[in-house]
Amino acid sequence: MWHLVAMRHPVFTPEHDELRLAARRFVDTEIRPHVPDWEETGLFPDDVFRRCGELGFLGLHYPERWGGSGGDLASGLVFLEELGRCGAGGIPMAIGVQTHMCTPALAEYGSDDLRERYLRPAIAGEKIGAIAITEPDAGSDVAAVATTARRDGDEWVVNGAKMFITNGTRADFLTLVAQTERGSSHRGISLFVVDADAPGVAVSRKLAKLGMLSSDTAELSLTDVRVPHGNLIGGEPGQGFAQLMWQLQYERLSGAAIGIGQADDVLAQTIAYARERHTFGRPIADHQVIAHQLADAATELEAGRSLLYDTVWRIQQGEYPVAEISMAKKYVAQMGNRLVDRCLQVHGGMGYMAETPVSRAFRDARLWRIGAGTDEIMNNVIAKRLGISAG
Repeated sequence: MWHLVAMRHPVFTPEHDELRLAARRFVDTEIRPHVPDWEETGLFPDDVFRRCGELGFLGLHYPERWGGSGGDLASGLVFLEELGRCGAGGIPMAIGVQTHMCTPALAEYGSDDLRERYLRPAIAGEKIGAIAITEPDAGSDVAAVATTARRDGDEWVVNGAKMFITNGTRADFLTLVAQTERGSSHRGISLFVVDADAPGVAVSRKLAKLGMLSSDTAELSLTDVRVPHGNLIGGEPGQGFAQLMWQLQYERLSGAAIGIGQADDVLAQTIAYARERHTFGRPIADHQVIAHQLADAATELEAGRSLLYDTVWRIQQGEYPVAEISMAKKYVAQMGNRLVDRCLQVHGGMGYMAETPVSRAFRDARLWRIGAGTDEIMNNVIAKRLGISAG
């Protein structure tokens, strides 16, 4: 489609364009052909992380000192947008956890020792990470987590459970949220890096999902897990809430970037289908009702793309537009769901078949309105920034 390369925005340089083309070649040759098999088996191979590391895709926005490329925020999001075009939402989601969900706080607030032991191998794809926030009884309410960490000399003893953990069955480490001061709400929240093979860490069960089938999602239990004090991000307890709120902005932007890529890919495939599929003696694209549906979808996609790119540009100018980040995350997620629904309708009966990529996109897209902050949480953030009481 015309906008895949041709669209220009001040946030992008010729270097970003080169990165986009390199990422697209990688997706088209090394990811997309295997998607049907990985969706069938329910997990893409660990080697994909290592391959992304070899190509330099996992550390595009991280310092060269720790194995990254020293690039800007836009660089990492360009990669995730292109990865979103692979045809399966679980793959970019899992890799996005590695690049934008479990490592930003580690890179920004972690000690040099933590960065050496966890960030460097994560960037290389040699260690797989997971972000362990959500719990069976605490979803979007981060301050309500029940997992505890109790100081015992030079160690912390962690007990609790974590739910809906992407990469949970194969992670080498967890960036984990725990209460280090019971009853103090967000002031008692701390972030730890926990080795997934530490005694007491267990996968309670692998979770079956509606979509995102090629990635793993798990419930984890932590029973008297001993974590060295040096694995406390920031060095002092009680800093985790602020660290996590900062890191969540990366997570929300990454979800929006993946959503743009997915919507772009689905729309392109649907336009091609509408040109080839004939009814009443002519392509269905020639029917005004179909043409208008696709025009509406394309318009909403471009609005979401512009909102995301403008927000990234503002961040790179030194702003911290929290409301706009939440707007981009929410709008792209909602837009993506509307778009795949329209595209499935254009496919008719074939759109309902599991073998058709649009049916997979229909299932996968639904998670983006829940993960990284629900629509309702995003509205609360936006309302507060507008000076409106969010209840």
